[in-house]
Parts: sequence; C-alpha cells; structure tokens
Amino acid sequence: MNRIPREELEKLAHFELLARQVVEGFITGLHKSPFHGFSVEFAEHRLYNEGESTRHIDWKLYARTEKLFIKRFEEETNLRCQLVIDTSSSMYYPEKGWNKMKFSSLAAAAIMNLLKRQRDAFSLAFLSDQIEFHSETRSASSHYHQLLIQLESRLQEAPVLKQTKLSESLDILAEKIHRRSLVVIFSDLMETSEETENLFRSLQHLKFNKHEVILFHVQDKEKEQDFHFQNRPYLFTDPETGQQLKIMPNQVRDAYLKAQETYKKVLRDKAAQFKIDWIEVDASDDFNQVLLSFLIKRGKMH
Repeated sequence: MNRIPREELEKLAHFELLARQVVEGFITGLHKSPFHGFSVEFAEHRLYNEGESTRHIDWKLYARTEKLFIKRFEEETNLRCQLVIDTSSSMYYPEKGWNKMKFSSLAAAAIMNLLKRQRDAFSLAFLSDQIEFHSETRSASSHYHQLLIQLESRLQEAPVLKQTKLSESLDILAEKIHRRSLVVIFSDLMETSEETENLFRSLQHLKFNKHEVILFHVQDKEKEQDFHFQNRPYLFTDPETGQQLKIMPNQVRDAYLKAQETYKKVLRDKAAQFKIDWIEVDASDDFNQVLLSFLIKRGKMH
C-alpha cells in the first residue's frame, strides 16, 4: 500500500476523531433514551433466542445488563452499504460555516464508523452530473481510512457551476451494485420537476434490483427552508448555473415558502409510492436523526 503523506494523515486523524465522537455521543444518547439497549445490539451482539445453544452467550454482558446476548460473528453481519453523496456546487452552501457538504461528509463518516464496528461492508460514491468516484465494497479498517481521505478531500474547495443530475449517475450505479445493499443518499435535491421525476425512476431502479434506499434531504433550514433573510436588497446566485436574481426577500418569501411545501409534498408522495425512506435533515443540526434512521433501517434488513 502506498504511504499516505503526513499532511493527509493529520487531516485524516482530525476527521476520524470527529466521526468517532459523533458515534460515541450518539451511543451515549441511546442509553439515556427510549431506545436504551438498542445500541448494544449493533455493538456485535444480538439478543439470545430461547432454545439456542448457550455456547456463545456473553456472560460478562449479562452480568452488567441481566439480559442474554449472543456474540455476533462476521458471517452474521453481512450488510452491504452503498453511501452516495451529491457533490454539486449547491451542496457547498452556505459559503461560511457548516455547509451541506460538510454535514453530509461527516454523517457518512459516522455511518462508516458504525459499519466498521459491525464488520459490515461499505462503499462510497460521489455523484453530480456523473459518477466522480466509486470505491470497492469492503469492511477493512484500511478501506475505512482511505474513504475518510476521499471525504476530507471533497471539503477543501467548492466546485464552480457543477450541476446536479443524480438520476443518470444512479442508473449507472444501480448496475454496479451487484449484491443486495442498503443505499444511503445525501443530497439537497436542488432539481427541476422533470429531474425529480427522473430521480425517482432511478430510485425505483435501485428498488427493482432489491436494494433498500434511504434518501437524506439535506438543507440549510434557516436560509433554504424558512427563507430567513433581512429585508434589504440581496443578489442571489444559483451556484450550479451562475444565474443571478436581485430581490427584496419580503417580496418573495410567501411564494417561496409555498413552492417549498409543494415540492416537499411531491417528494413525500413519491417516496411513499416507491417505499423509499425520505428524511429531511438540517445541515446545522446534530447527526442523531441520520444515525438513528440508519440503524432502524439496518435492523429491518436482518
């Protein structure tokens, strides 16, 4: 294996630490929530079923919890997960602070951390109007570290005028995923009505190939969803096309919010029609909703 440069190792150590902190904070929260005990199940244990051999019961865990758990082995944790991140220019909004790409990248890293703990196999893809990167599907720690480097590299500089056309790339990706997988997609879904129709046809393609799909709709809630801007002239620029529009926010806020709700109803209805988990997440929020949604979906697949 090629040696990783020191500067990349330093970035990797920081990013890996962040991902681990997100996961450990989430696990701690589960212990204090109505989901208490659920975190144990994905920590390479499963509940003991009456009549099974007692050979692999974890008696130390029983002493702490007074519940019977069986140690899980690699052949029992054979989930394959395909992580997909939209890398179009709009994902780098807002320009300052915690943008949608940073949120999606760290959320993906946290999911990979969970998968690695479970010895599940995972792969990563970056899509815009094409497949920019697609890794192998593996469970090794070295694979995890290489994908962290890929995630970190995407955060360095926002691309200029890179458009979203997820449907075409997802169709190609669907044919590359040969075994049943959980496909987890992060996108702000900044698409036209026609592109949205095409997107759900592509998601249906994944479902037809026996894959399960979680679609995380990542937005900056304050600006993109609630349209909270001061009432002064703004020059809005579409980061994917460069088109500009000078307006007073109060003049368009009601129409914007109505259009947002109409669009989300379309997404909600389409997702329900095709049995796809469509989940709204705020890029300025924590990662608990992402991780809990992932774990619940994973649990249903076993």
